Amino acid sequence: MIEYIQKGGLLMWPILACSIVAIAVFAERLFYFHRATIHVGEFLKGLSNLIQRRNFAEALHESAGTPGPVARVIHAAIIRHDAPRSELREVVQEAGQLEVPKLERFLGVLATLAFLAPLLGLLGTVAGMIDAFGTISSHGGYATVSELSSGIYKSLLTTAAGLVVATPTFVAYSYLSSRLNTMLHEIERAGIEIVHMLTENKPVEGIISFQQPTERAESELRVDR
Repeated sequence: MIEYIQKGGLLMWPILACSIVAIAVFAERLFYFHRATIHVGEFLKGLSNLIQRRNFAEALHESAGTPGPVARVIHAAIIRHDAPRSELREVVQEAGQLEVPKLERFLGVLATLAFLAPLLGLLGTVAGMIDAFGTISSHGGYATVSELSSGIYKSLLTTAAGLVVATPTFVAYSYLSSRLNTMLHEIERAGIEIVHMLTENKPVEGIISFQQPTERAESELRVDR
């Protein structure tokens, strides 16, 4: 490994740095998404039972103790469970928007590295060809294969190294982007369902109940007797 880096020239070190940063970012994001992922259906089902019993304290405790952006959005809605439906929608939307930057963190770095690595390899290729043609020029237009091989070998090494780093980095970026989209969909789904739960289970107030005529007549007969 070190031998190839030394033969590839100075540009091999930036390419190596890109690979190290890409591995670190991918590992950090993968661990974050793993911790943030929950079974949304089961979680909402458990909260639904608590909300139907109007046990909001237990629902808040359950959502606060669950990690991840989905639980935080639900927690923000349950805190304002007495708010009207339109206000609950705004609360859920704002809470979801606050989670987006956390989910997208470092993904731009990974995309940049996926494009930067092959460019560094291409720059190494150009530098190697310049070295090869410089050797030809210094020998009056004539040079042996062994004299040209150093510059050509350097150019091939940097090109290969750039592609080796860029390809898995781009695959990692695509995978994390798909995980991000899935997480955003789960946040949206959870927000819609928690608004429905909170608004459908509100107690109805201010409704006057009227007795049926037969019931009223029977009650008056009992009084007369």
